[in-house]
Amino acid sequence: MEAVTSKAERTRQLIIEKAAHLFNQKGFAGTSMQDIMAATGLTKGGIYGHFESKEEIALAAFEHATSFLTRLIAEKLAAHTSATSKLDALLTFYRNYLLTPPIIGGCPVLNTSVEADDTNQQLRASVVKVLNRLHKAVANIVSQGIKQGEFKADVDAERFAVLFISVVEGGIMVSKAYGDTKYLNIVLQHLEQIIASELKV
Repeated sequence: MEAVTSKAERTRQLIIEKAAHLFNQKGFAGTSMQDIMAATGLTKGGIYGHFESKEEIALAAFEHATSFLTRLIAEKLAAHTSATSKLDALLTFYRNYLLTPPIIGGCPVLNTSVEADDTNQQLRASVVKVLNRLHKAVANIVSQGIKQGEFKADVDAERFAVLFISVVEGGIMVSKAYGDTKYLNIVLQHLEQIIASELKV
């Protein structure tokens, strides 16, 4: 019985992993069940044996993609102790983002938020949860920097976190549109300047 359960779990995971890249590249509307069947090698019945709808697959795929992304960021941050070095590590992570994207197709948060804005409330809610986690992570770093005396005491951690994530996501979007990393690099350089002039003591 355990082997059957294990095989079912492996099949479900295969669907999620393959679908994550498809949805991130082609979007929810642009990804068909035929695409998922081709990517997984499964029949429609084989896929629907694990998921009730394409919407359910998309939700699981987005959560898989963003869990991988946030875990990757957490690992990068864990390698540093000071708040300044953590923010530097975050900037470096995003600087390499378009050159070696962790998920094929770019940023799943950006891609999904644009498409799910008015069409899929469940996906939109998942996007908001991830954005909240990213905002909290950056705000916690800034708060740590204030406590450790690296950053000025009057810095608004929440405000900086919103600015940081919004500017980075915008930079990714514009760079993807132009097919040129210079736009993302410009906003990352601007964030470096803000950290140096407005945050650091």
